[in-house]
Amino acid sequence: MTENIPLPRRQRGAFAGKLAAILACGGIGGVAAWSIVSVMGWDGAAGALVAALIAMVISVALWAAGVAAMQSLERRR
Repeated sequence: MTENIPLPRRQRGAFAGKLAAILACGGIGGVAAWSIVSVMGWDGAAGALVAALIAMVISVALWAAGVAAMQSLERRR
């Protein structure tokens, strides 16, 4: 049998922070993509697919920028 080993306090905070960052990047990417597709006047299945693609690209770019910023801040310590 395996035992449940509690995470150290620092790791629990890191998990919560990463989860919040994922949700924020996804939300911002989704809203931005929806806005772009709406301005272009696309709707239906094609609009949904284009919006999903745009949302993924924006979300990944935001996540990568956030990771780079955090690593830059950690190096300065």
